[in-house]
Amino acid sequence: MLKKIIIPLLILPFIVSCNRDNEFSNGSSDYSHTRPVGASANNLLSNERYNSLLIEVQYMPGYAPDSQAIEHLKNFLSTFLRKDGGITIIQREIPGTSSPSLSAEDIRQIENTNRTVFTNGSTLAVSILYTNGQYTNNNTLGIAYRNTSVALFGKTIRENSGGFGQTSRTKLEATVLEHELGHLMGLVDLGSPMQTNHKDSSNGNHCNNQNCLMYYTSETTDILGLLTTGNIPQLDNNCKADLKANGGK
Repeated sequence: MLKKIIIPLLILPFIVSCNRDNEFSNGSSDYSHTRPVGASANNLLSNERYNSLLIEVQYMPGYAPDSQAIEHLKNFLSTFLRKDGGITIIQREIPGTSSPSLSAEDIRQIENTNRTVFTNGSTLAVSILYTNGQYTNNNTLGIAYRNTSVALFGKTIRENSGGFGQTSRTKLEATVLEHELGHLMGLVDLGSPMQTNHKDSSNGNHCNNQNCLMYYTSETTDILGLLTTGNIPQLDNNCKADLKANGGK
């Protein structure tokens, strides 16, 4: 069943794929969706070339997105993206996988098979995948692995949220969604140049501020303790400055 939400204005180890997969069909679009993470940062942030955004959320049976987490994501995007033509979010169930453990290559192949929305005209397209399997590193909650693609590991998120003594599913899922979209938006030092050096060199393309959304723990189970007693992390001033300098609000 297709759910459509239109709004007038408006997410662990980080994976980069430089491969152009021949079997990955872009339909009539000549826009490459198999570039490295962050390569489409300016296209996402600014209104110059693409003034609207279409997000396809694909989920496996039993792992539909938390509706409140999607609302949080909308608010996050509306805060930082310039998209005068609006943002559309569609949700679609896809077949589950029989494998309990998924690699980055497995995720790419699932997207290759199931993605139906691609950049066309003045509309940029992004894919969000919810899986029924865990990542090969089982404390990973989400990955950004292409310039317009992220995946959330539904099984790991469900097992670590929503129960007695656990953080809420909304808070955990929203944190991971926003963190991974932050990578697509070029954070940290991935396509949105740093205005001030704030990269955590020991943890890849992440912020060195432990209270920032882009701190590395936001995509792993290390974030659980903070979310149990606290709120969804926010971008710090350094990350906000990077986005604004690259065409965002």
